[in-house]
Amino acid sequence: MMAKPERQRFDTSHPHLCSALRWKGLFIDAERDATVPPCNDGLFWCMYTQTCIGPDGQLAEPGNCSNTVRKCHGTGKCG
Repeated sequence: MMAKPERQRFDTSHPHLCSALRWKGLFIDAERDATVPPCNDGLFWCMYTQTCIGPDGQLAEPGNCSNTVRKCHGTGKCG
């Protein structure tokens, strides 16, 4: 399996991003400044497990958590 480029792995603007994915940028109430280069939040966690690993044992990061066929996507359930 080929690794996704970093830009895709950490893109939090994906339309199918799981609502249980969390990152520090969610808790900052500030307007985006186009003159400031974007930085990588880099630290993601799943609301269901409270760790960087989702309920299915895979990494909780935008590149993985935007896949709607992931068993835990949106529900936290893997069964």
